This record gives sequence, structure tokens and C-alpha cells, in this order.
Amino acid sequence: QVQLVESGGGLVQAGGSLRLSCAASGSIFSTMGWYRQAPGKQRELVAAITRGGFTNYAPSVKGRFTISRDNAKNTVYLQMNSLKPEDTAVYYCAGDLNARATMFPDDYWGPGTQVTVSA
Repeated sequence: QVQLVESGGGLVQAGGSLRLSCAASGSIFSTMGWYRQAPGKQRELVAAITRGGFTNYAPSVKGRFTISRDNAKNTVYLQMNSLKPEDTAVYYCAGDLNARATMFPDDYWGPGTQVTVSA
């Protein structure tokens, strides 16, 4: 059974940091990524990373967030620094089993983890 499980969400003050983890099981993933969805807004891609380490970031998080992965552990991480209240959202991990030309993984999804940034 293919599964993605996120962890590491929580409440943090503005300017603080959080590290999200997503453990994959049941298959080896190609591109993996993080999305977020704030109340009343559409889900948006935050960052994605290929199995070889090529990355893509949303302009709003570039320079503050870093995506990385440990292929041996089948795990992807999102280090979030200099957090802002507008980063508050449910963060979802997603992964593709096969490589695609675009870096918007969506074959499988985790249940999500809440990140709340207080002012």
C-alpha cells in the first residue's frame, strides 16, 4: 500500500522555524513536493524536488524554505525559516511514481499537517 505521512507541523511565532517531514512507504517516488492550502484559498505548490535533487520553489517562499530528500529513507523534508502569518495553512506532501516534464507531483497525497504562524 502506497502511503505518504507528514509530520512536524505546529504553532510557531512569526520569524520562527519549523521542519516538516514526509515519510513515503509502499513504493519509490520520483518527484516529491509540498503543497499548502489556506482557508478560502486554492491549494498551491510550495516546493518540489526530483529524485536527483533538482528543486522548484514558489516565489513567495524562495529564500526562506528549503526542500530536501533522503532517498535511502524515502523521505522528503521542508525546512521553513522566517515564517510569516501568511504561511499559515495545511501543508500536504505529494509524490509521483514516474518522472514527468512538469514538477507538480500529484499521484499520491498525504493527509496534511497544520502549520500556524502567529503574529
